[in-house]
Amino acid sequence: MLVLITCALTLFSSFTSAIPHKVDNVVLPVEAFSPLIAQKILATAQSTQSPSKYPQYTDRGVGAWQFFSPDTWTTGFFPSTLYALSTRAKLCKGDRSLDGTDWLGLARRWSAAEIPLETKTGVGHDVGFLSFPFMDELDVNPDNQTAIAAVNKFATALAARYNPIVGCTRSWDAADPTDFQVIIDNMMNLQVLFASYALTKNETLRDIAISHAKKTMINHLRPDGSSFHVVDYNSTTGAVIDQRTSQGFADNSTWSRGQAWGIYGFANMYKNTQIFDFLETARRMAQYFLDNMPSDGIVPWDFNAPLNPPRPADTSAAMIAANGLILLAQQELTLHPPNIVGSTTYLASAIDIIKKTTTLAWKPSWQSLLSNGTVNNPARNNLTGIVYGDYYFIRAANELVSMGLTPC
Repeated sequence: MLVLITCALTLFSSFTSAIPHKVDNVVLPVEAFSPLIAQKILATAQSTQSPSKYPQYTDRGVGAWQFFSPDTWTTGFFPSTLYALSTRAKLCKGDRSLDGTDWLGLARRWSAAEIPLETKTGVGHDVGFLSFPFMDELDVNPDNQTAIAAVNKFATALAARYNPIVGCTRSWDAADPTDFQVIIDNMMNLQVLFASYALTKNETLRDIAISHAKKTMINHLRPDGSSFHVVDYNSTTGAVIDQRTSQGFADNSTWSRGQAWGIYGFANMYKNTQIFDFLETARRMAQYFLDNMPSDGIVPWDFNAPLNPPRPADTSAAMIAANGLILLAQQELTLHPPNIVGSTTYLASAIDIIKKTTTLAWKPSWQSLLSNGTVNNPARNNLTGIVYGDYYFIRAANELVSMGLTPC
């Protein structure tokens, strides 16, 4: 077994009912808390973009950020990265690289350009991703009216894309309105429905999220726990028309970032609902991910892509999966009795992914933290830094510190 379990350390206060335990030898790479993280993020936050634009991915040569208009699905990740550093400043008191910067103020300023998107946006289902910084703000100040309005409006927009015949929210729009496309990524957007439900007690929002997750569980997953990227439904009958890929290698292959979204998304659904099928689905998706990791421990763009020519890595998929595994480990500890072996195994796997990804992709000279991300391999957009890869790199270390498993 990857780790030893001992009754030695009480983990985190939200799981006081769990049996105390420790993952031995939790030593994250020094880069996880490098002063370069704050330096790079601050430099980007202080850059002048007029009109407002947001980093999404870097070029392949020198790692310079490429900036896009706010009406882009990835816009929320950089403000949320600033919120994550505000959190880290509290977790890692005395870290001089974090001291003296108003990370919360920067996060709020970078969130501001999203406000017009509450009423007019072209991102469709990805309003859930846009809502990330506003949900972060509610963790800081639950009474912030700007954040409350944003979360509720984005949730309303996502709910408006729900089709009760299909049982899902529409992902991409299609020229044929009867072609109802749903992507595995949409599991991540469901959190805004729960956030708005917590504010409004509108049960419909919760019901939509549960329905969408149940249909995704049935039609996106294969028997071995792998996943299709896209499922096309007939919007008038609810019948499945096609199960395919858009960003993976082939229709019958497994795109790693989609698999990672699924691990996180279903673990999060269990956290919100305690519906056991969602936990079991997260476990199945995690098992496939871990069973199909190559021997070097580097997450490939697609688990089934040919090895010749060499398939690119995707460090964003790696960091999303690491966070999903940490979240899954936390949920295992809420069971009665807690699943200590499962939790410890998922934590050890997450830590291993972080270590090997950092060894491969830490780039001190780049504006991004990590390289070797794959935005869209069929479009030949790979070997870049990616804003959400960096975000989840920071988030994973924050979570492990919060759990008492590693120092800053």
